[in-house]
Amino acid sequence: MGAYRKVGEGAPFQKPTAPGVFPGHWGGPRPRPTMPSLLLLAAALLSSWAQLPAEASSWWSLAVNPVQRPEVFIIGAQPVCSQLPGLSPGQRKLCQLYQEHMAYIGEGAKTGIKECQYQFRQRRWNCSIVDNMSVFGRVMQIGSRETAFTYAVSAAGVVNAISRACREGELSTCGCSRTARPKDLPRDWLWGGCGDNVEYGYRFAKEFVDAREREKNFAKGSEEQGRVLMNLQNNEAGRRAVYKMADVACKCHGVSGSCSLKTCWLQLAEFRKVGDQLKEKYDSAAAMRITRKGKLELVNSRFNQPTPEDLVYVDPSPDYCLRNETTGSLGTQGRLCNKTSEGMDGCELMCCGRGYDQFKSVQVERCHCKFHWCCFVKCRKCTEIVDQYVCK
Repeated sequence: MGAYRKVGEGAPFQKPTAPGVFPGHWGGPRPRPTMPSLLLLAAALLSSWAQLPAEASSWWSLAVNPVQRPEVFIIGAQPVCSQLPGLSPGQRKLCQLYQEHMAYIGEGAKTGIKECQYQFRQRRWNCSIVDNMSVFGRVMQIGSRETAFTYAVSAAGVVNAISRACREGELSTCGCSRTARPKDLPRDWLWGGCGDNVEYGYRFAKEFVDAREREKNFAKGSEEQGRVLMNLQNNEAGRRAVYKMADVACKCHGVSGSCSLKTCWLQLAEFRKVGDQLKEKYDSAAAMRITRKGKLELVNSRFNQPTPEDLVYVDPSPDYCLRNETTGSLGTQGRLCNKTSEGMDGCELMCCGRGYDQFKSVQVERCHCKFHWCCFVKCRKCTEIVDQYVCK
């Protein structure tokens, strides 16, 4: 194991000992209210939840529709949850039990969407928001690689937001991480501080995000069941990315920064790193199909079986070149492209061979900055005319 890091540097912490087994528990340092276990609650509700129609709305809408902060919720005030858009029946039940979590679920969804837009900023499909209910529109009804990434990164966003909210004392049912001290942490280093509660974040995100899929009841071996299994796999991959990338962070103590003593705790990785890893999983996503027994199997058996940390898809990606109301593709007309690039952001690929138009634009930037004692920086504004290119 390498040297432990100061905040912002990398080092591992104890990982699950077996697939699907995660340490920790729901409660933090503070006592949690008496309420049914989420697992028992979910099981009891499965038989009564009605099957949903095609997903015209999604919990992702919490990212684009304002969610009230926890302090304005009234315990047991069901109308609050019934008015939130995009929740499935199971998610609405969880909302009623954990109303103070909802604002942070919205923050997590927003984090996931922003990361999706960053990772796909130079692709034909760029994770555009098309409305406030379904968020990404009909394109999410296709079980493509892009859909797989979107499910994974949004689930990751919820783990990230809930874990951090626990650490910051914003939620009454959790607190600082109770992860055990790493066995190889030097004996004279302190294991303490207030770490991000990634155990609770993982478990809560699993119950909430997966609720929509688990309440559905499709025929075994049907395409609809295959899509449900695909969504569950990608949700799990997103959650595990956050969980496994959490690291030990340490801070030095001592006279004049001598670092004679260190205090360490568990800290989430920067979400950009999570997005980068999920983008790599997107590039290597496995094509799957549903079997008569209701299991996903590889379309091409020569490839390795995907692990719980890998992304899977069941449909080929639609043509993102042209606008198509049926598939939900927005097309690339009007998109900026890079004339000199041979990559996906280049005009040849971005514009799908349709050509591009050139125009000039004026950019204003700060320049000739000088530091003045004491203490401010003064800059001039410089204008520059640049050539830009947009797809026809």
